Amino acid sequence: MMSSTKGKISMNAKALNALYITQFLSAFSDNMSLLVISSLLTKNGFSPESLALVTIAFFLPYILLAPFVGPLADKLPKAVVLILGNLIKLLGIAALLLIDASSIVMLMLCYFTVGIGAVVYSPAKYGILPELTATNQELFQANSRIEAFTILAILTGIGGGGAIVSIAPTVPSVLLCAALYALSLGMTFFIPRMPGNPSIRFTREAGQFFKSIGLLLHNPTTKFSLIGTGAFWMSSAVLRTAVLAWIPIALGFSPNDISVSLILATTSIGIVIGAFLAPKLIQLSQFHKSILYGFLMLALIFIFPWVHSTPIAIVLLLAVGCMGGIFIVPMNTVLQEEGLSLVGSGKTIAVQNFVENIMMLVGSGLYYFAVDQGLSISMAIVIQGLIMLLILSFLRLNMGRNRKEMTL
Repeated sequence: MMSSTKGKISMNAKALNALYITQFLSAFSDNMSLLVISSLLTKNGFSPESLALVTIAFFLPYILLAPFVGPLADKLPKAVVLILGNLIKLLGIAALLLIDASSIVMLMLCYFTVGIGAVVYSPAKYGILPELTATNQELFQANSRIEAFTILAILTGIGGGGAIVSIAPTVPSVLLCAALYALSLGMTFFIPRMPGNPSIRFTREAGQFFKSIGLLLHNPTTKFSLIGTGAFWMSSAVLRTAVLAWIPIALGFSPNDISVSLILATTSIGIVIGAFLAPKLIQLSQFHKSILYGFLMLALIFIFPWVHSTPIAIVLLLAVGCMGGIFIVPMNTVLQEEGLSLVGSGKTIAVQNFVENIMMLVGSGLYYFAVDQGLSISMAIVIQGLIMLLILSFLRLNMGRNRKEMTL
């Protein structure tokens, strides 16, 4: 019996390691592909804020397809869904070789396709974790690691990928992205194909999607986590776009300088650190205390736009990321654990994607509108901070009302 248990643990450890690598490669390419498109926008004379339009195109599939991808992840083996998602991403990035890059609509369409792949991929990426772990604490640690690998991929995708894009022509950059998606797809074959639920019917389950939203928002624990993770990713999406434009203006770098992407990548280093620290600093049974780190992250965001020193900017970006990592990891873990029993893992992640991407789309849209109307990028960042302050204040108020119900 003991030998069998050890064999199962070893198998799951190998599967988790394969999942981490798969996620790293796929997320790396997601971020590098955005920088490839950003470079094409600059080469074709588009304004810096036009990048927000491209990111909005990426968020749209998460909203449009949310009722369907959760049931897909629950119906099919999740390893198969990961393969399908990577394949669609691969097609989206490869299309950059065929389109007219002087058309922002075509660039948006390519990143929209990558977004379709991402929304298919995401529920399986998180939903498979409960299948590969045995306890809440193991799930917490697996969430921490996959979040860390995701942010590490963002870090290297923005930093290393940005460096490649700045020195290499478009075609080799696109081919590298495509190759990494293909490698991620290949690594997925090392993850066991655990059976899904073939009795699931898409039409019926899609009709239940908004009921699932209601159930998750009615539960104080999942409501806190859904809105909290949405606030984090809304701010992250706006800051990534804004800081790419802010660094050349405030710190005096050329927009095509490798230093721009490397400085931006320090935020991701901070999130990696925060993701690893989260299980040590916050007990899962008291996950709601993570909101303190959300407020600390917000305080740093308010300071950030007034900085004009590169070393100070790097330290602040690092600290913003660290606070954000500690803020989000406990909420992700609790949402998946509670959501599994409420509506199922696939539908929980689909609802999470739906909420987060509505908030990211709204945040990016407001940023584009603000800058397009003549506000400075610094003021646009401050406005985003004020929006997050309102959301965190709302969560803090509700936390006080529902403290007894928000424990595991």
